[in-house]
Amino acid sequence: MPASSESDGPAAATGVLDRYFKISERGSTLNREFRGGLVSFFTMAYIVVLNPIIIGGVPSTDGAPAKNADVLGHVLPLAQVAAVTALVAGVMTILFGLIANYPFAIATGLGINSLLAVSIAPEVTWPEAMGLVVIDGIIIVLLAVTGFRTAVFNAVPAELKAAIAAGIGCFIAFIGFVDAGFVRKPEAGTTPVQLGFDNSITTVPTLIFAIGVLVMGVLVVRRVPGGLLIGIAITAVVSIILEAIFDFGSSMDNPDGWSLSIPELPKALGGWPDLSLVGDVDLFGAFTRIGVLAASVFVFALVLSNFFDAMGTMTGLGKEAGLTDEKGNLPGIGRALVVEGTGAIVGGAASSSSNTVFVESASGIAEGARTGLANVVTGLLFLVAMFLTPLYEVIPLEAVAPALVVVGALMIGQLRSIDFTRFDYALPAFLTVVVMPFTYSIANGIGVGFISWVVMATAAGKVRSVHPLLWVVAAVFVAYFARAPISDLIN
Repeated sequence: MPASSESDGPAAATGVLDRYFKISERGSTLNREFRGGLVSFFTMAYIVVLNPIIIGGVPSTDGAPAKNADVLGHVLPLAQVAAVTALVAGVMTILFGLIANYPFAIATGLGINSLLAVSIAPEVTWPEAMGLVVIDGIIIVLLAVTGFRTAVFNAVPAELKAAIAAGIGCFIAFIGFVDAGFVRKPEAGTTPVQLGFDNSITTVPTLIFAIGVLVMGVLVVRRVPGGLLIGIAITAVVSIILEAIFDFGSSMDNPDGWSLSIPELPKALGGWPDLSLVGDVDLFGAFTRIGVLAASVFVFALVLSNFFDAMGTMTGLGKEAGLTDEKGNLPGIGRALVVEGTGAIVGGAASSSSNTVFVESASGIAEGARTGLANVVTGLLFLVAMFLTPLYEVIPLEAVAPALVVVGALMIGQLRSIDFTRFDYALPAFLTVVVMPFTYSIANGIGVGFISWVVMATAAGKVRSVHPLLWVVAAVFVAYFARAPISDLIN
């Protein structure tokens, strides 16, 4: 996407920054890089608010299961999650800019943190779940260093790659609907879920969510930089005003109340961040608790999600910035993939979840960013945000959940590359997409997709077209889905 045509001063930057980042060589200027870094930050900063809500929680005081509790009932405190989310995003974004020299900012991946909160943490402890993320990152780095990452990527059909991304989008959106109370489990009746209470939006917080989806949607349609962040801010302000007037309180005390955080102004806006979650990781505990097979499948799901999302995102951003060669390849992709994989290692070690390249970086590229200097600007702003994490206390779940729905809508667009007139493509893709939200598990959707793909290919007489790796993965998932009876036979 071309940079702004406005005058930015000298046509080329000079000095150490220009030589290191190749600013003038890529046709950019210092002004464009700084502006692009600012815009990327404002389009991504919502993750500092969103990630604590997705993987964090508040300890239960009434004996009921706490939101996002692990197998032992423990939660990741919201303030600590916000602090490490900003810390890791800042550090990894700066490192990516300095080493890979591309304007692709890094932060906690939405698909991975949802997988951790919903599918993995309920079966292991949070330190053990983060240990799996670290192992995922080590595998990703090794695949990048050896060059095997591209080979594995090529083994999976493009249709399944697109379906996995779209399925994760549906899953994320469904989480948003449920967390905001827009979709609920009825107290009585024949349907498993319903719209709000008795198929009607009767609470102000849920109405805030519905309005937030439309507001953010409008901002995205209008291509307003930072549309998601602005939408969160608007709905949060409205929530604060309404709470001050009507005093809804928590849903634990009032059915019409807020799901998690009550939108009240914090006593302080800054302070030293609590980084106590850094290093709170158990690398191999999950393999002991749930067994090698189940833990390995979780690691595979993490690797698969990281693997395809990052590579596709970097390719798209590179093309948008005009940084790819005539074959569509991104020069220096090896270094970029190694640093991106390191984001999973660092994110897991800090308990912020796996960090990966954010597609919102495209907004900074649209503002003219072409080098890693923009990343340095974005990363420094994330480090500053680390000292402002008490802001999460003023933002209710209903104000943030709309972002999940909008991100889901963006990810579902991957389906356009699938030929649904071919049923041997359509059934595996469809099952991959719907099984994720229907079973509340990304891993289940991936497994069903792989199994159905090899079966449909066999039925279509195209066994030879299936890469051997797909057969191996499908067999692993068959064993995973049958782990209960297999365990009974062994015992």
